[in-house]
Amino acid sequence: MSKVERTIWQRSRTWLISLIALVILIWAFAGIPLAGVKPTAAQIFSSIVNGLFHPQWSYFYTGDGEDLFSALIQTLAIAFLGTFISAIIAVPFAFWAAKTVRGWWTPRSTSGKFILTAIRVFPEIVLAIMFIKAVGPGPYAGVLALGIHSVGMLGKLFAEAVENIDRGPNEAIIAAGGSALDGLTLATLPTVLPEFMNYTLYRFEISVRSASILGLVGAGGVGAPLIFALETRNWSQVGMILIGIIVMVTLIDTISGNIRKRLI
Repeated sequence: MSKVERTIWQRSRTWLISLIALVILIWAFAGIPLAGVKPTAAQIFSSIVNGLFHPQWSYFYTGDGEDLFSALIQTLAIAFLGTFISAIIAVPFAFWAAKTVRGWWTPRSTSGKFILTAIRVFPEIVLAIMFIKAVGPGPYAGVLALGIHSVGMLGKLFAEAVENIDRGPNEAIIAAGGSALDGLTLATLPTVLPEFMNYTLYRFEISVRSASILGLVGAGGVGAPLIFALETRNWSQVGMILIGIIVMVTLIDTISGNIRKRLI
């Protein structure tokens, strides 16, 4: 390519990319039927805002297990167990998917990445509906949904951590007469473990938010009383539940963020 042709391409590249982005944007809007806003939207929104400023404080704890405190604890338990299970299962998947040898085609790594991608295709709420049909409604279905979905994400992140480590210590152990297992336990795992913990805590933050939604389809957690309060138009209870979710997510993000800073 000559200097003149390269200059023309450099000048037109930005406009061409902008034109393609504009065409995609127009195509996306054209494919979405805009039905407009319902007449009652403003009234419902104002009712929810009023519920946030006038929450039903008595609903926070009643001692019968049907209060907001119990639902939040159940949500945290679902998120914790789902993340814990996925973090353990994701480790062998990570070493399966990690590309540790050179070459554009590595069957082991490619097949592992394909499996992790296939797992990530299904959102948590879809998996929750499927597991509700298999094991019945409740927290158990939520734990399974979060656990399976998180394997896809954690496995991908763990695999990237394995790919990016320095191979020098591992090769030195093998050159000194150690086995591949010695290199794995003495060099690889100690190196990637902090990153594994960091990604696991980050995934736990996401799982807390996801667990708050799974109750909408009957998979346990705070989503169940939230959808019930919305359907019965109990706006003060809706406000109390939303405040509880905001406080819970904020605390988890703050604590997890501080822990992750110490690990990095």
